Amino acid sequence: MNDKVNVEIIVPEIEEKYNVLLPINKRIGTIINLLNKAVNELSYGDYIISNCNKLYNADNLSLYKPESLLFETDIRNGTRLILFSK
Repeated sequence: MNDKVNVEIIVPEIEEKYNVLLPINKRIGTIINLLNKAVNELSYGDYIISNCNKLYNADNLSLYKPESLLFETDIRNGTRLILFSK
């Protein structure tokens, strides 16, 4: 399973955390869109899909650029990420 990483997604808006597998060959912008849909479904609609979400590293608060490929970032198995929509 070298083409995916297992990460924890923290969603402050609904005060939830999810463990998800992310594909390493996708752009961060695409991953944010996928996470939007997944969190919306997992929260039974409590999480509202937004077009202005950002993805941050929870440990050092660095922002990931939407055009970056996941494998070009420091995201690895066990990384904690924050999905933030402000």
